Amino acid sequence: MRAGFPDFRLGSVLATSFTGTLSERHGTAVERIPVPHRLVDWLAVNGLAVDSCTTAQLDLARELRESIHAAATAAAIQDALPASAVHVINDCSAQGRAAAILTAEGKRHWRLSSASCVKDALSVIAADAISIIAGERDGKLALCASPTCQAAFFDTSQSRTRKWCDMNTCGNRQKKARFNANQRKNLGSAE
Repeated sequence: MRAGFPDFRLGSVLATSFTGTLSERHGTAVERIPVPHRLVDWLAVNGLAVDSCTTAQLDLARELRESIHAAATAAAIQDALPASAVHVINDCSAQGRAAAILTAEGKRHWRLSSASCVKDALSVIAADAISIIAGERDGKLALCASPTCQAAFFDTSQSRTRKWCDMNTCGNRQKKARFNANQRKNLGSAE
């Protein structure tokens, strides 16, 4: 990882992890892919290594990210999917030429058409978004309970009642705020 940038918030679902490259959307937003080489870094961490990225490709990636976020949010609240978001996701999915490869260990790996093909990587992310938004995978889309975050995430917990996009950030922050409020309340009642 390159120094000077916020850490990536990695999850087990590619599409919703990608939307997490912009966090705290309803607070002080944190952009985790502010420059093209950070998109290269994020893709590499997620098994979609590319050699380079242009500013135009970063813009396309951000457009896809926001479209996935809009569609996943609509799906989570059982609202109509925004037509413009569906269009961007479908276009990105159709433009790539990535192939799923089975490794000797029984894992799926993605082979991009060339080492520098960001479009292929984005098509994999778009296809992943389609599978979760369409309800093809076991789990449900939900929104983070943090009022400043409200990120869409894919809940695969057994009860499907997960409240936070990431327990290590949003969940802990909310638990700490509740603890501090209770401490203040207890101090006030002891006086």
